[in-house]
Amino acid sequence: MTSIDATTVSHLQAWIGKQQVLHDKISATPLSAWSATLDRDDPAPDVSTALPPLTHWLYFLPIHLQRDIAQDGHPHKGGFLPPVPLPRRMWAGGRLHWHQNVCVGEDVKRISEIKSVTHKSGKSGDLIFVTVQHNIHNNNGLCLTEEHDIVYRPPALATDPVPTLVPAPTVCTYFRDVLIDEVVLFRYSALTFNGHRIHYDKNYVTQVENYHGLIVHGPLIATLLTDLIVRNNSKALRSFSFKAVRPTFLCDKPLTVHVSAIQKDDNIELWAQDEQGFITMQATAQLV
Repeated sequence: MTSIDATTVSHLQAWIGKQQVLHDKISATPLSAWSATLDRDDPAPDVSTALPPLTHWLYFLPIHLQRDIAQDGHPHKGGFLPPVPLPRRMWAGGRLHWHQNVCVGEDVKRISEIKSVTHKSGKSGDLIFVTVQHNIHNNNGLCLTEEHDIVYRPPALATDPVPTLVPAPTVCTYFRDVLIDEVVLFRYSALTFNGHRIHYDKNYVTQVENYHGLIVHGPLIATLLTDLIVRNNSKALRSFSFKAVRPTFLCDKPLTVHVSAIQKDDNIELWAQDEQGFITMQATAQLV
């Protein structure tokens, strides 16, 4: 098993402060495809349509040459992100704050910066957490600030402890059940140009990364949570933070993901749970 020593951590922390600047134009087609994937009967977007929460993930896509893609479907390590010598990578959570709308037709810029690289020792071995801050600007200034947490983990072993299962609350203000199957996973991977094979390649995810089924994208579950807010409120989101508690697995049949919220005025507590009633993601939100 790979062991992370102080010298390795120091090398990885040399990436702190590294920046990347990307430009994009907010086009309508990705937004229409996102609405279709979420089964939303939205009108066709046109110029000045404001992006729904988290649909900025449909832009600034990681476009790399095929020869630069590693076995897991991600780009080879060591570019903008540090070359963490651990094989399993997941989106651990994030924090977002909206300053103003981003709209279809606008030219936008994203400035990304590595804010921290942290080594922790978990029950199943070494963990590396990388936090990236993204600031998205249009011609009027700053629109969105996002902190994105990535966790890198060692290979799975049969001796790894079973993650603690957290029962979901039994009372909520509103909820929605969403059916997830392989087609949904494929479409969301395509929307975000995400080549990570854990979301669509069952042989890879079970035989190489040793999970017991395809994994539902963390950002997709976070999107289902914000979509739940939008479906039940006329106010806009000011802030949203989320944390993955454990992976959501798609095994041999479609999966029903249950998203729920407890709302008190403009403050909302949210969670996603699996079919056994255990929490897979927790989130908080504030409306404006």
